Amino acid sequence: MTFDASGTTFQDTDPHARDAAPYGGGDPYADYRTAGDLSFTDLVDLADRRLGAGVIAANDEFFAERENLLVREPAVFDPERFGHKGKIMDGWETRRRRGADAAHPFPAPGEHDWAIVRLGAPGIIRGIVVDTAHFRGNYPQRVSVQATAVEGAPGPAELLGDDVKWDEIVPPAPVRGHAANAFEITGGRRYTHIRLCQHPDGGIARLRVHGEVIPDPAWLAALGTVDLISVLNGGTYEDASDRFYSSPTQIILPGTSRKMDDGWENRRRRVRDSNDWVRFRLPAQGAVRAVEIDTACLKGNAAGWIALQGRNGETGEWFEIIPRTALQPDTPHRFVPRARAVVTHVRLDTFPDGGVARMRLHGTFTETGAAELARRYEESGA
Repeated sequence: MTFDASGTTFQDTDPHARDAAPYGGGDPYADYRTAGDLSFTDLVDLADRRLGAGVIAANDEFFAERENLLVREPAVFDPERFGHKGKIMDGWETRRRRGADAAHPFPAPGEHDWAIVRLGAPGIIRGIVVDTAHFRGNYPQRVSVQATAVEGAPGPAELLGDDVKWDEIVPPAPVRGHAANAFEITGGRRYTHIRLCQHPDGGIARLRVHGEVIPDPAWLAALGTVDLISVLNGGTYEDASDRFYSSPTQIILPGTSRKMDDGWENRRRRVRDSNDWVRFRLPAQGAVRAVEIDTACLKGNAAGWIALQGRNGETGEWFEIIPRTALQPDTPHRFVPRARAVVTHVRLDTFPDGGVARMRLHGTFTETGAAELARRYEESGA
């Protein structure tokens, strides 16, 4: 048994056993350690900036800014890039912690750095990925994560107040350098903010918080007509024929697609009499009144035609909402179905293949759907 710099025991005989080898040139990701096949990474990232997430506070960001944690693209590394404070890293990096005096050069046990993240969509957290890409010998020895639920738009002072209760969802755990460190989360509570802690200091490149969105039913009721399939309101994609270029979840993100890879694009289909498709689940039963299909930024690779089907319940029969209809590239399209469609699931078909940037299902939750939303909200501890 040995001790780390904070005085905590751990099993490794070598305190540098989780370091990555120094950068040797060439592809900086050549020796990157992945987290393996994790099912929770298919769930929406509740800390996605496109949903409204943000890193609202950190106790230290001397070497690299906290906002880098939520950048969507993988971290980049330039071995020649230095600034006035030292090596410029693409992540959140704090200075080296020191002890109280020469006789006690290491930080006291329990000292750590932290950053508070506002989730873009409050929900139940199922898994967290702490990515230390390019932090090979300057990553934290351990990380921990706490979570809380505070409604509204609280600032750092309010979240750090004594009256706010934080649940520890990831106890202090060792991590590897230059690696994706994954943590599965159990429990069913709904959270609005998390606090990422690194013990005692160091750098983290990216943070992903995967889970299930739990919308506030009172807010949805106040809005009246809402987007029944939006990620922000709890919509999810269940399956798709092709996920080669991007996740179908991007179709139901808020806002307008800003570039070609910000929607769903599939491979070129070569099998005749077949087509691509994606299936979505609404957060609860809803009545669709209008549909938007947007091909923004998809110019030579937009879907040629689409059709939309719906069903009510897991075993309900599929029925037509929008018949097979031609799409234009880089264009928003609006459809008003002939009749109100009561559904729990929808399936978007593209013919024969091609991309769709966004889809909106405007409507209202039925009485049954509203009751289901209220039940889930209450069961999540909100």
